[in-house]
Amino acid sequence: MEHAPLWMKHTERALDGLSFLCMLAASIAIVVLIATFGWLVFGRYVLNVTPTWVEQLALLLICYVTYLGAAVGIHENTHLGVTLFRDMMGWRVSNFLKLVIDIVLAGFGLIMLVASIELVKFGWSTMLPMLNIPESFRSLSAAMCGGLVFLFAGLRAVFRIACLLRGIPYHEKGLF
Repeated sequence: MEHAPLWMKHTERALDGLSFLCMLAASIAIVVLIATFGWLVFGRYVLNVTPTWVEQLALLLICYVTYLGAAVGIHENTHLGVTLFRDMMGWRVSNFLKLVIDIVLAGFGLIMLVASIELVKFGWSTMLPMLNIPESFRSLSAAMCGGLVFLFAGLRAVFRIACLLRGIPYHEKGLF
């Protein structure tokens, strides 16, 4: 984005930082997951006392790893997508389809955010067994993902429109 407006460059840098923090949190969750499973094996086979909380913690951590990773995949343009037909079109049709896809993704993220917030509210009084924390912590990962997808895809749509209005190309993250 060498000819992009300054606000777009700063926003993209902030989004890159947010994406990095999400990936860092997901990476730490994986390390904790591996360490707790090591403790599970040690407790079960060496101490002959199985730590029962490991399974519940693993389920919680997997939610965060999955949802944060998916949101980063949207930002980095590495999330699973079928682009064969879009890429076969001319550049005008292809750019239009990319804009439509970003708008649809942002809409999906917003719906996911709103629905997940309802789940967070609903599960706040129920505790996760063995961990003694509210069930809402699982749903919170989905709400975070929805908000991040809305933010990443929505701002990418805004960037595309801004570049279109200025007559400059928008260079997608991960594609150039």
